[in-house]
Amino acid sequence: MSTQAEVDYADEEPSEQAVHDYLAAHPDFFENHPNLLNSLHLPHATGGAISLVERQISVLRQKDLKLEKQLKELIGVARANDLLSAKIHELTMQLLSAHDLKTTVIALEEGMRSGFSADQAVLVVFGDPKAFDDIDAGRFFRVIEKDAEALSPFKTFLGGSSARCGQIRDAQRDFLFKEDAGEIGSTALVPLINDTEIGFLAIGSSDANRFHPGMSIDFLTRLGDLVAGALRRY
Repeated sequence: MSTQAEVDYADEEPSEQAVHDYLAAHPDFFENHPNLLNSLHLPHATGGAISLVERQISVLRQKDLKLEKQLKELIGVARANDLLSAKIHELTMQLLSAHDLKTTVIALEEGMRSGFSADQAVLVVFGDPKAFDDIDAGRFFRVIEKDAEALSPFKTFLGGSSARCGQIRDAQRDFLFKEDAGEIGSTALVPLINDTEIGFLAIGSSDANRFHPGMSIDFLTRLGDLVAGALRRY
C-alpha cells in the first residue's frame, strides 16, 4: 500500500499592499463587518490609541480646517481685488477730468501717492526734454530720449513687453529714485504700451516684499494701459 506524502503549506500573511488593494477594491468591506471596524484602534500622537472611526473624524476635521484656510485666503484675494478695482476706477475718473498733459501728470502723481500708497513713483516718458519744459511735476515726471545712455541699465526690461516686479539693480534704482534710492526695497516697472512705446512707470516701496517676481501682474498691466491711454491724448 503506497502512501502519498503530505505537503505542508505554510500560511503566508498577505502583504500590506495586498490588504490595501483589497480594501480599495471592496469599499463596502467595513459596512459588512461593522464589529471589526469598531474594534480597530490606531496609534495616536499623544501616545494612546483611537478607533478607526475617531481617526477618520480627525482626518476630516483637518481637511475642513485646510479648506477653511483656503476659503479665507480666497476671500482675502477677492477683497484686495475689489479694492484695486475701486482705485483704478477712481484714477480713471481723475484722468478723464484732466484737460491737458500737465493736469494729467499731476493726477497720476496724486493717484500713485495717495490712491496706491506708493512710497516713490516715477513716470518716465520718451521724448525731447525741451518739449516738456512747461510741465513741472518734480521728480515724478522724467522725460528722456529712449536711446539715452542713462537708460542702458533698463535694456532688458525695455526689450520686453510685460511688467517686472522685485528688487532692481543699483544703477536702475539710482536713476529712478536718486537720493531716496537706499530707501527702496522693491519696485514694479510697468511698460506703457507694448515694448514701452511711450515710456514706463516705476513704483517703489520700502517694503522688500511689496513687489516680488511671483506676484500677479494683471493689475499692473491694466494700470500701464490706463496711463498710456491718458498720455496718448496729448
